Amino acid sequence: MLEIVKLALRRPYTFVVLALLILIFGPLAALRTPTDIFPAIRIPVISVVWSYTSMQPQDKAGRVIYSYERSLSSTVNDIEHIESQSLPGYGIVKIFFQPTVDIRTATAQVTSIFQTVSKQMPPGITPPLILNYNAATVPIIQLALSSNKLSEQWLFDMGQNFIRPQLATVAGSAIPMTWQ
Repeated sequence: MLEIVKLALRRPYTFVVLALLILIFGPLAALRTPTDIFPAIRIPVISVVWSYTSMQPQDKAGRVIYSYERSLSSTVNDIEHIESQSLPGYGIVKIFFQPTVDIRTATAQVTSIFQTVSKQMPPGITPPLILNYNAATVPIIQLALSSNKLSEQWLFDMGQNFIRPQLATVAGSAIPMTWQ
């Protein structure tokens, strides 16, 4: 440490020039450095949402969710673990994958399994909604409409036909399906 001080006293111009270079190139480097407030964190998850209103949650867990989970575990690659939940009207299956998985291939495999399993499902069940998630795709804004004077139908129409199409054109936005 003492050697640096002695060197600075012997060559003051060198250290003045070095300080000026840091002063000039420091902010320039800071401005050119890309920043990402939501960095990519690779924890790939696919959620599969089954909608079937004419079945109790415990029956849905046995007839829909269990058979789908069993098919997933035998046909889809790189699964870390599977979590599921049965709610009134819905069954949700979360498939957690290894960090090294190609999520596009995993999504294709998860989607294709429905074609096989659909023959074993109760009649009238709709195809599941399949959603890709990772830690960087959490919602940052949620919009809700309410009014004391306007009807619920009018608010739904306004949101669905006027607000939603305008928000869909914003770069980087993802707008999920609306539920009434």
